[in-house]
Amino acid sequence: MKYFVNDSCIGCGLCAMACPEVFEMNDAGLAIASKSEVPAEVMEAAAQAQGGCPVGAIENAD
Repeated sequence: MKYFVNDSCIGCGLCAMACPEVFEMNDAGLAIASKSEVPAEVMEAAAQAQGGCPVGAIENAD
C-alpha cells in the first residue's frame, strides 16, 4: 500500500504524530508521505493517520 498527501493539507501534523514511519512534515510545514511502500508493521497506524486527517488530505496511491 502507498499513500500520498494532496494539496488540501493544512499542516496540522496529526499524521506525522500518528505514524512517523510513513508521514513527515516538510520545510513548508505540510505533510508528505515519506515511504514509497508502507511497511506491514505500521499499516494500521498509517490507516489511522489517514482516517484522522481533519481535511481528508491523505489518499491511497494504489
